[in-house]
Amino acid sequence: MKNEVKVMLDEKTRRTLVVEHGQLAKQADGACVAKIGETIVLATVVYNPTDKENASFLPLTVDYRERTYAAGKIPGGFFKREGRPSEREILTSRLIDRSIRPLFPENWHKETNVNVIVMSHDGANDPNILAVAAAGCALRLSTIPMSDDLASVRVGKIDGEFVVNPTLEEQTLSAIDIVVSGTQDGVVMVEAGAREVGEDEILAAIAFARGVIKKILKETAAAIPAGKKIDLPKADETTETVRSSVASLLSASDIKSIVLIKEKKERDTKWWDKKKEITEKVAAEIPESAKKTASVLEDMFYAAVRELIIKENIRADGRKPDEVRPIECYPHYFERQHGSALFQRGQTQAFAAVTLGTPRDKQIMDVLEGEYKERFLFHYNFPGFATGEAKPERGVSRREQGHGALAKRALYPVVPTDEEFPYTIRIVSDILESNGSSSMASVCGGSLALFDAGVPIKRAVAGVAMGLVKEDSKYVILTDIMGMEDHIGDMDFKVAGTRQGITALQMDLKITNIDASTMKDALERAQKARFFILDLMDKAISSPRPELSEYAPKMEIVQISPSKIGALIGPGGKNIKKIQEETKANISVEDDGKVYISAIDSAALELARQMVEFYTADAEMGKTYKGKVTRTLKIGAFVEIMPGKEGLVHVSQLSRDRMARVTDYVQEGDELIVTVSELDEKGRINLSLQGNNNKLRK
Repeated sequence: MKNEVKVMLDEKTRRTLVVEHGQLAKQADGACVAKIGETIVLATVVYNPTDKENASFLPLTVDYRERTYAAGKIPGGFFKREGRPSEREILTSRLIDRSIRPLFPENWHKETNVNVIVMSHDGANDPNILAVAAAGCALRLSTIPMSDDLASVRVGKIDGEFVVNPTLEEQTLSAIDIVVSGTQDGVVMVEAGAREVGEDEILAAIAFARGVIKKILKETAAAIPAGKKIDLPKADETTETVRSSVASLLSASDIKSIVLIKEKKERDTKWWDKKKEITEKVAAEIPESAKKTASVLEDMFYAAVRELIIKENIRADGRKPDEVRPIECYPHYFERQHGSALFQRGQTQAFAAVTLGTPRDKQIMDVLEGEYKERFLFHYNFPGFATGEAKPERGVSRREQGHGALAKRALYPVVPTDEEFPYTIRIVSDILESNGSSSMASVCGGSLALFDAGVPIKRAVAGVAMGLVKEDSKYVILTDIMGMEDHIGDMDFKVAGTRQGITALQMDLKITNIDASTMKDALERAQKARFFILDLMDKAISSPRPELSEYAPKMEIVQISPSKIGALIGPGGKNIKKIQEETKANISVEDDGKVYISAIDSAALELARQMVEFYTADAEMGKTYKGKVTRTLKIGAFVEIMPGKEGLVHVSQLSRDRMARVTDYVQEGDELIVTVSELDEKGRINLSLQGNNNKLRK
């Protein structure tokens, strides 16, 4: 039997969230349908009843998939079925994961799958925000003992007013695009893109979202029964014995001395040696205790790091809580890239390279709403050697996709429009060394590389990752967190923007919520750090270079009438192929008549431009042309004066003899010098002979 609840999200637009359960996917541990308009998603939750052996983390997998039948489409490609997940599907899977993960019990070690399928898409309402809502509802219905219920909303701002779950069209008009997931008590996840808006505006949007979230949770909780939750396993006696044994062998001062080693590699080596020593001693007393000993040691190490921060305001590398690591900026690091930069912050090093391409290089994006072309690409790579690990590269990970998308979102608002700068822009950030905050280093490196490439971006963009360590009512906010602080902390809060405002924001929590005052404090400190970083970046390069790299393609746009596109292309592409073969330039023609001409050599660019104009030019009254006879009739000869343009030379122009045959004077292939003598309303051209026509037959 199907049960449903309707929640009015916005009285003005009458936008309504509908949540259903009880009819679909009944063998899953929890299943829920969420819909707005005719966009419908199904979320299911299943888990393995036995714990994953030796699991030291939450074994959660989230898969969000968009079935093309949802929009009445058949997939492209040879196989005509959905294949590996698209970038949007991966990013939405991460969005769901980051929203629900903080709410799982700390000792939940059962393999858990959350699957979300888009069942119907109306082309107007965004399914990804429904995916989070449906997943939260499915978890409520399941037997998993989650710490709280979850809801999620997207907020836009159009004409100065906040809008709940804006449509896809409304999102293009919005100054803010922010997704907030939360419980009745606070926020657990935030992801935002913005057009350089202030911190107060971001906080206001989050507060607005919180009000809607509370309403959703109140109304759904009253209508959707929570599943009968299973009991969690009690503490393992063996683990407690191991913990006691380790504590007797390792003092707090021993751990503190290792924690305070500033250099990451030396600290890791010392800790590895100490762990090996303790593990061997415990194993002598308690056989088969190695795995538990390792877990206990990690808990003790991270507890020591947190205690130093909370009680003494001491960070492992000696910095103050609000201090940024040393920064070095090296624009134009290599010569052959169109633009490049090396950005170093502490022991995190990002090399960013910019490549400028033609409109042909745009990426075709095939989504449920249809195809579109993307001209700004950002690709983030994180090889194993960045952290000293020996691991091969095996394709792009979800983490790399997510970090690249965040960096792209941060830079997108300052990128010039297609009309201002018609190039396709690709940035690649290779992380060569990492000790935390590599995505924000990629933002800084990408901004520097765009300046170096001469891309006329509006302003420089910098990013910083903020952390939080919270014990009861006391908390410490950390600026520019390193890897260890990310791991032991309660929050990863990335903020990117210009001096004008925020362009991207992403917050993930490990605790169940964060209040508004803590978030305000974190944003204020992030702004201070961002301005500090921007000052250092400006010292390296403060504006885009006045000229593009000599290795970048030169580009020019010629606007022609759409009716001339056929003439430019020619039969079977004959004309455009000829231009490209003779000039080595690339020609791209858009449906609106814009012709993009690109070439490495300026002379080739100019020649290609002239040829494009030649093939698309109109005949001018009184202008003289050298043409070729294409056909002869009794009334005269037709002469092609430019590609696709013919005019008539009347027989009277060839001879005064009324009985004269045209072929007595000219034949097909003969060249004549002619002048346009008449242009009528229908575009017909009459020609007269001009000058010395040696080809005329006597």
